[in-house]
Amino acid sequence: MELKADNGEGIDSWREVTLIYNAALRQVETKLEILNDEFQHVHQYNPIEHIKARIKTPESIVKKLKRHGYESTIDNMVKYINDIAGIRVICSFTSDIYRLADMIAEQRDIRVIAVKDYITFPKASGYKSYHMIVTVPVYLSDRTVDTKVEIQIRTVAMDFWASLEHKIHYKFEGAAPDHIRNELVECAKMVSDLDARMLQLNNEILMIGQQKEAQG
Repeated sequence: MELKADNGEGIDSWREVTLIYNAALRQVETKLEILNDEFQHVHQYNPIEHIKARIKTPESIVKKLKRHGYESTIDNMVKYINDIAGIRVICSFTSDIYRLADMIAEQRDIRVIAVKDYITFPKASGYKSYHMIVTVPVYLSDRTVDTKVEIQIRTVAMDFWASLEHKIHYKFEGAAPDHIRNELVECAKMVSDLDARMLQLNNEILMIGQQKEAQG
């Protein structure tokens, strides 16, 4: 594994890369926790079940750069790899995903640069998730670095499916047998149906609660 240093964004070492991207992760994670706390205060409900944060390994970054035909430099890494810093947000219901995405986009110091809605438009494999590429300013002693973070928002059921699909992809190096791929697609349909039914059930519970409150 080799990442050559250069002058891209003033970042010239892997140690500095991890410093900056870890700082960006902490900022976004803190913002999400505050939004979750505020939602609990206002609506007595937490849209976020849990949050997972990670920095992509140097090996994964180099592999991705080579796959896209780029030389393994820090400049290319910062410029072309959008998911060096990644946060996965797990929600209870599909409606929470879009609500949370809107709340993130409204943050004044977060800039949304790309969105991929794999919930409305799932991948052929059945994969569903809501992806946002955002930038946040990381304030260093001598400069500010706008740093990219990928945010993936999905339900618990979607995350369970995606975890299994990820394991299968690496187990068979992207060439899983047809019957396994077909079974995964069927499971994705079941996950989608489960999410829809659970959301409907939750809405009915909320409606009953509101009616009881109205009756005094």
